[in-house]
Formats: sequence, structure tokens, C-alpha cells
Amino acid sequence: MKTNGNAAAVMALACSVSLPTLAAAEDLTLCWAAWDPANALVELSKEFEAQSGHTMNFEFVPWPNFADRMLNELNSGGKLCDLLIGDSQWIGGGAENGHYVKLNDFFDAEGISMDDFADAAVYAYSTWPKGTPNYYALPAMGDANGWFYRKDWFSDPEIQAAYKEATGQDLGEPQSQKELLQIAQFFQGREIDGKTVYGAAIFTERGSEGITMGVTGALYPWGFKYETEPGTYQMEGAVNSPEAVEALEFYKEFYETATPPGYTNSYMGESLDAFKSGQVAMAMNWFAFFPGLYADPDIGGDKIDFFVNPPQNQAASTLGGQGISVVAYSDKQDAALEYIKWFAQPDVQKKWWELGGYAVHDAVLEDPGFVDSQPFAGDFLEAMNAVQDFWQEPAYAELLLAMQKRVHDYVVADQGTAKEALDMLIKDWTETFEDEGKL
Repeated sequence: MKTNGNAAAVMALACSVSLPTLAAAEDLTLCWAAWDPANALVELSKEFEAQSGHTMNFEFVPWPNFADRMLNELNSGGKLCDLLIGDSQWIGGGAENGHYVKLNDFFDAEGISMDDFADAAVYAYSTWPKGTPNYYALPAMGDANGWFYRKDWFSDPEIQAAYKEATGQDLGEPQSQKELLQIAQFFQGREIDGKTVYGAAIFTERGSEGITMGVTGALYPWGFKYETEPGTYQMEGAVNSPEAVEALEFYKEFYETATPPGYTNSYMGESLDAFKSGQVAMAMNWFAFFPGLYADPDIGGDKIDFFVNPPQNQAASTLGGQGISVVAYSDKQDAALEYIKWFAQPDVQKKWWELGGYAVHDAVLEDPGFVDSQPFAGDFLEAMNAVQDFWQEPAYAELLLAMQKRVHDYVVADQGTAKEALDMLIKDWTETFEDEGKL
């Protein structure tokens, strides 16, 4: 087709304007674990692609392999990930080893304030050293270990009467750890709808982090502390306190008297399977899975309900969740920072919650309708106000392996006493911190 000179000039101008935009477009890769919230993030990120011109790629790794894969990637200086939603425990290593870009100057330049996010999330997912205004991630996915149960079983008149006769109490959501165990023991081996069921699915997995995340669900409510004073690395009398011993004994009793047979190595997937298959009356798992459970056509809806991890001596829940960081080895840091800026917007955070992600932005959590927005929203808010986390030290992986071994040997393998397990754990951790020059 023939064009006149003016048209040709317009086309040439259009090319000269658009080419730099095209050149600036990047293919970004975001790395995370493979689970329901990751699928929600893919959907959410389509808006970023449309607005920015960048293309988002995703590397999602199953949870049992996630830590090994991603920590190896970081430690080798790999360029796979431009953005990484890394576990809360990685923040110390990410900062001290130079894996994560420090975000303070970027936040200041873009007007992103950490005061707009839940304090517990900022502390756990963003800061190093802990509690200082040094930020290496934006809070991305709030999470805690909570509980869900068969509401239809709990409300059955015959089951309610049997529980009342057995315990002298009304059957309902447990108000303490000990009541939680009592309810689980009541259901253990009971026949419901012609099928033998069991009390609860708890975490016992040894290979990654499972049993530690489960055991701390009892340790923290009993009052467990990692140090006698924060920042001292003095663990004698804290890690092996009488309260810690009692809590560990409690978890072992729970495992032995109120869980399905053969659940010696169970974590997230096994917990979900046990509940969805109708094996158990209750199960522990991360809040991240609750939207999918509620939507499940077989066990969701009116058949399910949720409760926060019960207190004992205090209210406490095991922290999950992650922050999103820019990987220092990325060649596309400017584009990755654009994603952080976009994700931090209140409207994007609201949509993140609607899609099944756990936003911890005040615009979401402080909305008057938040508590009623999902049947588990109020429990999530309560849990996040009393969360505690594992060591976030650069030597986190070594510290975790030690705890995995000591508590699994005691709880599942039936070796030694709770006090001996915790005493040996102190020895393990002391050696690690001595090697780190912190003791």
C-alpha cells in the first residue's frame, strides 16, 4: 500500500517512541513454592503484565524440595530467580550473605511504608537484624498454623451426647491445648457413618521442617522460648524449661493416642489427605490451605469450620508465611522492583486477599468487612497477633535439621525422654552458634 509522506513520518515517529518501551520490557521469573496461593499469584500478576509490559514467568517447587532447591540457587549465585518469595526463616541468611537486595532506599523513593503492613509480618518477613528498620523483603503472604474440623460431626446430636457423657463437657471448638487433645482422643477409633475415624492429623515429617512446625504449635502456647533473653543465644533454662518439657510430652501423647495409624512422616499433604478422605475429625495445617478446603465440594462449606491454635499458658501460633525479595544476582532488578512497587499497592493487596492470598496490608486487615469476608478471616487475624517463629539465623538450615532429628527421635521413634531431647538440642544449637562466632 502506498503511503504519503506525512503518514510515513507518523509511522516512523511511532516506531521511535515504542521501540524503547519494547526494549525495556523484561521476562521476569518469580520463584516460590508450589501450592494454592502460588496459583492465585499467577492470576493476580496478569494485571502487572498488562500494566508494565513485562512478562512474568514462575518457578514453583513442591514444598518438600523448596528449601533445598532455592537455598542452593541462592548460595550458588544463580540467576534463575529475579524475585523470590522465600520463607521467613531465610531472611537472616538472605541479608547477611548478600542474596537479597536491601529495599530501604527503594521504599523511601517510592513512598512504600512498612507502617502500612501488620507489625508481626514486617518483623518476621522483612527485617534483619530482627526488629531493626532494615528491610530485605516486602511482606507477601501472611500465614500461621491453624486448625480445621468436621463441623457436621461436631454438631451431630448423637456425637454431642456421647462426648457429654464421656467428658461431662459440651463438644465445641477447643479452648486449650489440653481440651484439643481430649476431643481428639474422644474421636480416636470412633465409628462414624460405618467407618472408623481418628482424632486429628498433626505434623510428624522429619525430612524438611514438618515436625518442628507441628511441635512448636504446642511449645509456643506452653511458653517456650529460644533464649533466656533475646539476642543472647543463652538457651539453658529456656529451650529445656519445665514448660517446654511438658509441651513436648504433650505432643508425643497426642501423636500416640489421637492420630491415624501409620502417620509417622506426615506434613501438609498428608494432613490434607487425612481430612479430605474423612479419616480425622480435626487437622492442623497452614491458613494458606483454608480457602481451598472451604471450597471443597466434599468436605467444605457447611461441613467444615476453623479455629486458631488453642492457648495453654498463653496464646501463640506457629508462624508461616513469606516476604517477597529481589534477588541480588538478577540482571533485571529494576523490573523486579517495579513488581514490588505494584504488589505493594492497597488495591492490589485487596485483590490478593480476594483471590486466596493472605495479604497483611492494613488496607485489607483493618477493613470493617474483613472478619466477615471469609469464615477463617477472624481466626487468621487472631493468629497473626500472637505468632512466633523459628530461628531466622543465617545458619537456619543447620539449626532446623537438629530440631527435626531431636524431636522426631523422641516423638515418633520413642527414643529417650522429652528433657533429654531438649538437652541434646541445646548442645546441637550451641555448637552451631559457637561455629558462627555468636557464643
